[in-house]
Amino acid sequence: MISRLRHYLIRYARQQAGTVSYLTLVQESELGLNLDISHEKSRLNEMLAEISTEEHAAGRPLLSALVRVPGSKGQGDNFYKLCERLGYGEWRALKQDEEFLKGLIKDCREFWQQEVNYEQYALNEA
Repeated sequence: MISRLRHYLIRYARQQAGTVSYLTLVQESELGLNLDISHEKSRLNEMLAEISTEEHAAGRPLLSALVRVPGSKGQGDNFYKLCERLGYGEWRALKQDEEFLKGLIKDCREFWQQEVNYEQYALNEA
């Protein structure tokens, strides 16, 4: 499931503009999760955090930056707390800095739209 989610987000970074909602992400990547059930929504959050932690460790941009929280234009506290754990800074300050999330999204798109990165990392990882 994590591999399917990661590949969906990479394709999204390459082909789409903006961010993807939780519901669209679950439906289009065919995860079979029901977001109305709290533990299934938590599982999705855990998978997104795991993917971004692995991408960060490999020196690549955070794919979960492309996923917007329901009822929000951007990310929720958990995303910013993950960024804090990864060393980006204090999560509350990151959340207040509109340019931080925009920069992560831009970096993600630019990285995955480069053919060499896509060929080297998209198909061979996870």
